[in-house]
Amino acid sequence: MRIGIGGGGGTIDAAVDSVRKARDAGYSSAWFSNIFGLDGMTACAIAGREIPDITLGTFVVPTYSRHPLYMAQQAMTTQAATDGRFILGIGLSHQIVIEGMLGLSFDKPARHMREYLEVLMPILDQGTVEHVGEVYRVNNVFGPLERMGTTPPKVVVAALGPVMLKLAGRLADGTATWMTGPNTIADHIAPTIRQAADDAGRPAPLVIAGVPVSVTDDPSAARADAEQVFAIYGTLPSYRAMLDREGAAGPGDIALVGDEDTVRAGIARYAEAGVTDLNVAPFGDLERTTALIQSLL
Repeated sequence: MRIGIGGGGGTIDAAVDSVRKARDAGYSSAWFSNIFGLDGMTACAIAGREIPDITLGTFVVPTYSRHPLYMAQQAMTTQAATDGRFILGIGLSHQIVIEGMLGLSFDKPARHMREYLEVLMPILDQGTVEHVGEVYRVNNVFGPLERMGTTPPKVVVAALGPVMLKLAGRLADGTATWMTGPNTIADHIAPTIRQAADDAGRPAPLVIAGVPVSVTDDPSAARADAEQVFAIYGTLPSYRAMLDREGAAGPGDIALVGDEDTVRAGIARYAEAGVTDLNVAPFGDLERTTALIQSLL
């Protein structure tokens, strides 16, 4: 199992610096969210242009607000800028964001993602697509997307439920999870997406798990901190379903906390569950936590 870390910083310089530090520490990858700060793909492109020898990815870019053709265009540009080290992570986002903030319809999200991938993947792979569906009607055969001197990036979908996991396994290259514990990954996420990929004749999928981590001698306090810091995720339906499946009352129960031996064993559980890439989100005592994680790289 490879171990990566979230890229950070509210400025481009800070984002580049975070990736440089991740690379120098030995992390295999750095992942940029796409929420209210820097555009994730732009941050990956700039950091990847400056810093070699580390994979860059988005965790994740919402689909509703970007047409799949232009998502592909930006992804190919980012892939070229990073010299082929980019992974495009995409996701539905949440109804509260798509409808409440953007004013777009969140109707039939599984249908949306299926058609999105049916347009996105051929454009990435071949440059052209002819698609007539209920959501998208796209025909760019007269203006193919250029190859830009690179190859298509891998695409992972923030898929948690069975329908979305089957779509990701059949049409994309893997999944990216958050607020999802090792038991749920072992019993639900990994087997569902792998079976779908196998049925479709696709390679074994990536299973990228984002996990809050804190090395501490006071796990109760750390869980309370996690409960507060990550409180919003316990209220969003898709994450709430994963917490319930794990038997977790809230985000604090998903956070990987404890002393060095406890956290080391917890990270090993994710590998045993079928995770291919761990995206750690250190919190609390950052010096102690990063020291333990870096000892495993």
